[in-house]
Amino acid sequence: MAEKLRYSDEELEEFRAIINEKLDRALKEFEHMRQMLTNSGGNDTNDTAPTFKVLEEGADTLGKEEAARLAERQRVFINHLRAALQRIDNKTYGVCRATGKLIPKERLRIVPHATLSVEGKEMLSKQK
Repeated sequence: MAEKLRYSDEELEEFRAIINEKLDRALKEFEHMRQMLTNSGGNDTNDTAPTFKVLEEGADTLGKEEAARLAERQRVFINHLRAALQRIDNKTYGVCRATGKLIPKERLRIVPHATLSVEGKEMLSKQK
């Protein structure tokens, strides 16, 4: 029996649903982080006693820097999920870019934006 070269349309739709669910969640988290960064919630140090204001502003700055890093990671994750949806539309989703073989369904259910199988990752890491 010939090795399967791509996932069926039904399988691709299953993955689309998984990705869309993760994308919706990721977009909500990103929006929450964005609101934290822009302080649209209105919680700032403007009403704090002057003695503690300097300490709170320092802590606030550190918190915003961490939130900015997390937001950037989330933005990258969102882009990876959108790229995976594009691969579904192109019917190339689930094909390892290193080996050309199908990435196992179990891996794609856990990491739906994966472009490498475990074998492909190992192959590329040996080349480095």
